[in-house]
Amino acid sequence: MTDDPRVPRRASLELLRAEAGDELSVLIEERLRDGQDPWEFMEDLPSVDELVVLTLRAENIASDGGVRPTAARNYRVLRQIAMEYPPLTRAVWRLLGSEPHRAWDASVREAS
Repeated sequence: MTDDPRVPRRASLELLRAEAGDELSVLIEERLRDGQDPWEFMEDLPSVDELVVLTLRAENIASDGGVRPTAARNYRVLRQIAMEYPPLTRAVWRLLGSEPHRAWDASVREAS
């Protein structure tokens, strides 16, 4: 974490993981209510840690005016997340080079 007073203080990793777990539960329930077979969609969904990384990445993008990051900036942002939250390093490496990051999200799939 940084001591820079201009950078908002983030929640603990435990809280971020709890929120991501709740979000993942909602995603699963939406798909089940839509009649989808869990055997077909479960491995397409991100892990809790991947959702945390994507949330932190989205916060960074929003703080930069919502401008879509270049590949180089995306790498730097994800690397910074891994340095700030070492337990998320594996999730960061899984996400590197896997655009679009939210392929499991219906709104992203429909936009492509």
